[in-house]
Formats: sequence, structure tokens, C-alpha cells
Amino acid sequence: MILKRTSNLSRQKFPTQNLGYLYDLLRSLVDRDMKLMYKRSALGIAWTLISPLLQLLVFVFVFQVVIKIDIPQYSSYVFTGLLVWNWFQNSLFQATGIIISSRPLIRQPGFPTVILPVVVVTTGLIHFVLALPVLFVFLLIDGVKFTPILLALPLLQLIQFAVTVTFSYFLASLNVTFRDTQHTLGVLLQFLFYLTPIFYELGNIPPRYWFIYGLNPMVHIVTCYRQILMWGTQPDWLALLIISGITLLFLPIGYRLFKYQSLRFVEEI
Repeated sequence: MILKRTSNLSRQKFPTQNLGYLYDLLRSLVDRDMKLMYKRSALGIAWTLISPLLQLLVFVFVFQVVIKIDIPQYSSYVFTGLLVWNWFQNSLFQATGIIISSRPLIRQPGFPTVILPVVVVTTGLIHFVLALPVLFVFLLIDGVKFTPILLALPLLQLIQFAVTVTFSYFLASLNVTFRDTQHTLGVLLQFLFYLTPIFYELGNIPPRYWFIYGLNPMVHIVTCYRQILMWGTQPDWLALLIISGITLLFLPIGYRLFKYQSLRFVEEI
């Protein structure tokens, strides 16, 4: 169905086709990804929760039983960070290889390839939203009281969405020419994971390393999620404003690079 509808796009003038088509295409591709991701899986979409919960179990055991870390409401603290990080990490990793894994779609005349990284990040957002009710349960068990600042959560999600799409465009473009990109990214993301306060507090970082942490956008984003969800305080609006400004600068660049590279996608794959 997707291929058939895509072929019809060749009769239209791209990129001036109506937004309704792009929305329907995005919805169809996300639905396809969700079905393929859990095809023949006994637990299906439940893995959205099982994976971060298992990670949480490991961190709680290691840093609350074996090595005691004194962080209040530790389960909620770690689970919040894991959900935010997993959306970012999984989206980038999948988006990097999306062109290679979407050969049938890429070879369709007129197919809007620029939508593919957006599809991956949107799928990650859906997983994140599906896991939020479980996070709210953790927060309630830990005695967290929700405040009106919770209404800022969609704005924070929008910022993370834009940041992730920006990285996705650059990485997907690079991976088509340099196939080692996806393998290298796995190592870099693991390194970045430990440079993000997922299971420890920023206060434990020596001052001489604060500058390095300040360059990591996920440090600020994860912290802002905790400020909104756990602590009921205003997020760091200055940090979010700076991240948004940088994203607005680099998103069009990443988009144009991806569009330029897309002219060679069929040849390269």
C-alpha cells in the first residue's frame, strides 16, 4: 500500500505536495515500523517497558545494594533518565541505517526520503509516551507530587524530537557513504551514555569536567525532564533556549545535506 501510494507521488510536484499526504505517509510508515519491530514477538509492544525496567533493575541492584549511592527516589531518578536516553539512542542508531534498510522505498520514483529519519524518531516518541504511565506510577510510589509545570512536558518532548531529528539527518547521510558510521556510533553512544547523568548526580562531577558535560545536550534535556517530572520546578529555560537555537541553526543544514545526498542514494545502496 505504501509503495503504491508512493508511486503516485511521482505525478505530483515535490516538495510542494500537500501536507495531508505527508501526514498519511508518516502515519503509515510508523505503523509499519511498529508492526515489524514486534513481529513474531510473544510479548510484543510490552518490550517498550521490559527493556528499560530490566536496565533499571540492574542499576538499582548495583548502585543501591552493591555500591550505595545516596540519591533520593533513586528508582524514579534512574527510570526517567533511561526512558529519555533510550528514545535518543535507539532513534539515532536506527536512523543511521534507515536508508540502507529501506531500499524498496528509496527506489520508488518520487518517494520523499527526507521523511524516513522523522519516521524513526516518531516511533521512538511513541515508545516514550507509552512508557510514561509506568514512570508516573514510579513517581507516585516515591511520593512525588505533580505540579502545573508538568504542562511543559510536551514542549520538552518537542525540543528533544527536533534535536534527535537533526542528528539523524547528519548520521543517515554519512552512513550511506561511510558504512562504518553505524558501528562507530554504537561506541560513541555508549561513551555518551556514561557522560550523561542517568544513574548518578551531576553534583558528583568534579568542577574541572563541568565544561565537557555542558557541551552534551542530553545532560540538560535529562535534567529538565527530572525538574518537570520529579522535582516540580521550572526547567533550565536558558539551557533549553540555547539548545533550541542551535537546533534551529543545524536542522536546516542537516536537512539540506540529506536532500543533497539523496540524489545518490539509489546508486550507493
